[in-house]
Amino acid sequence: MHYYLWTGNRREIWRNIETRALFVSIVLLCIVVVAGLARSATYAGWVTFLRKGFYHLVSAHTGTGYQTLYAPQFVREWGPLALSAVIIAMGLGGGSCSTTGGIKMLRIGLIGKTFKQDIKRIIFPQRAVVVQKFHHIKDMFLEDKQARAVLLITLAYLLLYGAGALIGMACGYPFLESLFESTSAAANVGLSCGITQPAMPAVLKLTYIVQMWAGRLEFMSVFTLFGFIVAALRGR
Repeated sequence: MHYYLWTGNRREIWRNIETRALFVSIVLLCIVVVAGLARSATYAGWVTFLRKGFYHLVSAHTGTGYQTLYAPQFVREWGPLALSAVIIAMGLGGGSCSTTGGIKMLRIGLIGKTFKQDIKRIIFPQRAVVVQKFHHIKDMFLEDKQARAVLLITLAYLLLYGAGALIGMACGYPFLESLFESTSAAANVGLSCGITQPAMPAVLKLTYIVQMWAGRLEFMSVFTLFGFIVAALRGR
């Protein structure tokens, strides 16, 4: 992608499934953030909504982790709707070859293509051969094994986000705040709504450490490690 842009082929930005998915995601989630901030009536004027909302949304989506708010302000001032959009942005992540964490937009784009392919298979005659193409640097065909791998990693991330939220709730924190902090840790973002601090329970510290480790490695290395340990214990 960088090579194509460097050599002047900027059409690749609009053709690539990953940049398309990222653009659509940012636009939709920005609308949700602005609507949430408008409902909470925290800031005066649409310019402020966009400036504060868009900044933190992009920070969450790209895994940058910068915030110009005090952590508790996310909960007190943003409201559940805008906070949920930021959580989704952190969970989705950014580019597959960038330093961002999360599911990654390439996988999100391929999930969309997989759904489209399956809908075609349902609608079209049984004898029809359904082929789904996507463009990522070059035109490629979507294969079933590729779709299964994408869905497996996506499911693993969703379970990791949910498990961290449940442990946070067990430690006495509200659901949305627990999910926010869990997603931020598992996606290696760095945004906080106030739970992460030196005085938080030790079990939560350990949970976030495991989440950051597993989320950063994107599970395949973790699965391989566990498989190696199990094989070693069985003497294989």
